[in-house]
Amino acid sequence: MPDGRKMSERLKGVESRHDSSRWRLPEPLAVCEAHGSDGTPIILRRHGNPEGPRLVLSHANGLAADSYYPFWSLLCDRFDLVLYDLRNHGWNPVGDLRRHNILTFVRDNSSVVRSIDRFFGVKPKIGVFHSLSAVTAVLQSVEEKGFAALVLFDPATCANARESQDIRKMSSLMSEKARKRQDRFERCEELTERLLRSRAFERLLPGAADLIARTTLRRVADGGTGYQLRCPREYEAQVFKELYSSAEAADIKHLSCPAKIIGADPMAPFSFLPSVELGDMVALDYDFVPETTHFLQLERPQECIDLMLGFLEDCKLA
Repeated sequence: MPDGRKMSERLKGVESRHDSSRWRLPEPLAVCEAHGSDGTPIILRRHGNPEGPRLVLSHANGLAADSYYPFWSLLCDRFDLVLYDLRNHGWNPVGDLRRHNILTFVRDNSSVVRSIDRFFGVKPKIGVFHSLSAVTAVLQSVEEKGFAALVLFDPATCANARESQDIRKMSSLMSEKARKRQDRFERCEELTERLLRSRAFERLLPGAADLIARTTLRRVADGGTGYQLRCPREYEAQVFKELYSSAEAADIKHLSCPAKIIGADPMAPFSFLPSVELGDMVALDYDFVPETTHFLQLERPQECIDLMLGFLEDCKLA
């Protein structure tokens, strides 16, 4: 594990950014429209330092890349950041539910990788992915070499029968919960208040719940009032239903590039899923951030970055 004091020196002064008043998203340096495997628009946004090493970032099921601003804002000075949302999330329009599945996300990722090179120039890309986008990147990386390295935050994977049963049960419960969640709000603050009441989100940084609400809701279309989920609840539920089969297929031991896995505290309540089988920890580059849950990048972003930077520097990529 890297020396936390040494790593923190690189990010000296970022503590003030944890003030909730600072979670105001900057305008992107550039916005470009990529297209998924069936022509679906996928909006790319560039932030940070165009001269730096390139990081490509995406998000968990139901969230958006902008929701992670407390994390990626700390990287803007040093890295060239390209953010994108999975189809039917974030900046993207809502399309066909029948195509909203993990296999389609994997195909979309291949198009996104090529589009990033076309729009912003060719240089090594480091994928920085959380949860659903991490599983998608693993499935992509088993088949092709789109990234120079991957940093995977709390990916849902399973390597034995016990974990398979855990994930089968968890995916069914989460799908049912997503299908029943409130999908319309008079004010964004209503969703913020719901998040703050949830024990699953109780470790978020101040202001992060409000940021999640603002980045996962959009105004109701066609003259309606209030706000609706950018990723409709039935879309979120459908992906959670797939979680079991995708977690089984996500072979993190046979990737086409170096990878770092950074998990939630396996002993903390409301950790999402086991990130990696205990027996594989020696073979894999695995760490966890103590006293964090599945949303570790929004709870202890500096510690997450410390671990990430140590890996990238070892790989001579930062």
